Amino acid sequence: MEAQLAVLVVDDEQLIADLIQDALQDAGFEVLVANDGDWAMAMLDDRAMTFAALVTDINIGGGPDGWAVARHSREVNPALPVVYMTGAAADEWPVHGVPQSILVCKPFVTGQIVTALATLLNTGG
Repeated sequence: MEAQLAVLVVDDEQLIADLIQDALQDAGFEVLVANDGDWAMAMLDDRAMTFAALVTDINIGGGPDGWAVARHSREVNPALPVVYMTGAAADEWPVHGVPQSILVCKPFVTGQIVTALATLLNTGG
């Protein structure tokens, strides 16, 4: 049986994670949510799961931040599209962000996340 392609959403704020999950599901994506960096990295390492993209907040509490999660995702899959979300770390994106990623600043409407994700998927990263 073929593995289900899914989008991994990483955010420690449950309300935001739920809003993004709902928006992505409405757009036709399968969505899995991790509430911290360690959990996200473990999900990325699970060979039974194949992700089509990563949507991650930058500041996700203790443990690895969104920058680290995205770098790790690229170790697992070098072509994985990454959408970053942040309210305070946008100026760090040129230094810490992975290539061919998109950053969406908070506050945002969920349609911005869907559009960013679709852009990356349609351009091959």
